Amino acid sequence: MDHVTIYIILAAALGLFMAWGIGANDVANAMGTSIGAKALTIKQAVIIAAIFEFSGAFLAGGEVTSTIRKGIIDSSSVAQTPELLIYGMLASLVAAGIWLLIASRAGWPVSTTHTIVGAIVGFAIVGIGTEAVNWGKVANIVMSWVVSPFISGTLAFFLFRSVQKLILNADNPLAMAKKYVPVYIFLTGFMITLVTLFKGLKHVGLEFTPVENYAIAVVVGLVIMVCGIYYISRINFDPSDDRDFHFANVEKIFSVLMVVTACAIAFAHGSNDVANAVGPMAAVISIANEGVVTQNSPMPAWILLVGGIGIVLGLAMYGKNVIATIGNKITELTPSRGFACQLAAATTVVVASGTGLPISTTHTLVGAVLGVGLARGIGALNLGVVGNIFMSWIITLPAGALLSIFFFYFFKGIFG
Repeated sequence: MDHVTIYIILAAALGLFMAWGIGANDVANAMGTSIGAKALTIKQAVIIAAIFEFSGAFLAGGEVTSTIRKGIIDSSSVAQTPELLIYGMLASLVAAGIWLLIASRAGWPVSTTHTIVGAIVGFAIVGIGTEAVNWGKVANIVMSWVVSPFISGTLAFFLFRSVQKLILNADNPLAMAKKYVPVYIFLTGFMITLVTLFKGLKHVGLEFTPVENYAIAVVVGLVIMVCGIYYISRINFDPSDDRDFHFANVEKIFSVLMVVTACAIAFAHGSNDVANAVGPMAAVISIANEGVVTQNSPMPAWILLVGGIGIVLGLAMYGKNVIATIGNKITELTPSRGFACQLAAATTVVVASGTGLPISTTHTLVGAVLGVGLARGIGALNLGVVGNIFMSWIITLPAGALLSIFFFYFFKGIFG
């Protein structure tokens, strides 16, 4: 078997492993809010992820991929030695996959974006030289990791404040929930349709004008809202349920909304984070086939397919530890709180995807959960767990880099 075939098989296998790690860690944390708020069972979350993570990865996963691939390493520095980039990208995939496996086992919601960027920077420093790393790009990415939890936390804080003001603190919370929740459902449908239209449909060859995009998003938002109203009308409200927990019936309405936002966050996540697995994979396959390093390598549909499948398998097989951390351990979540987390996080991810900034979905979601907790006062947060999470974030970059350096020399030893 020639080297080209071996490289392609290795890239596909390691890309699948890395995507599996994304599913076990990142997708688990994306779904953790819904499961923690008891709006979805694990089985339902896996089904939603299978459909929407996969669609996001497959339809809208192309945009961010180019940022991860082109931005961090100067491709001209390996123009004469393309095989170094092959070893490095393979090493990055193994390194990131292993670190995600360790973190998922410990229940730490770490960032897959952090992990892969750390891995790529690690091999680039030892294999090509520090001057090959685009430090300005790396600094931008690091900045976005601070900015994304701040933005989503602020959004979640104000979203949940609006829920408190309009619904929970009203004289008749149930009537107000029936009145305002459809508006939140419309917002969610509108937001997600917009990102699909602006980003996703280029891959399938459909393009609309901006005005058409907004018009379609309004229509889809309204359709989803009508479906939501129909489901809310079928809920069995029992006044006796409110005896133990004053808002039990109100939260039933928010459970409907959480299913909508869970789909939204899954789609947004798939579109943003599949890049971490398929970017290095596409780079290896492109170099192996063409023998040269190009600024832009094509993204064959089957690569996005491998990424999508890996993500869903990881969640189903190994997501439970991270789900427990996000869903129960940071702050107590109810459907109304979980909704605010998810819509804030989805909005942040969607905006970032549109601008090509590789933010971390994990940081965005944890930021949103913290924002909702703060809306109820600092005492609502489990600061010990929050400290552990922050600690794992700091370790992630160097862990990815060190593992990647080891595997870079390993591949270079075998093939070099």
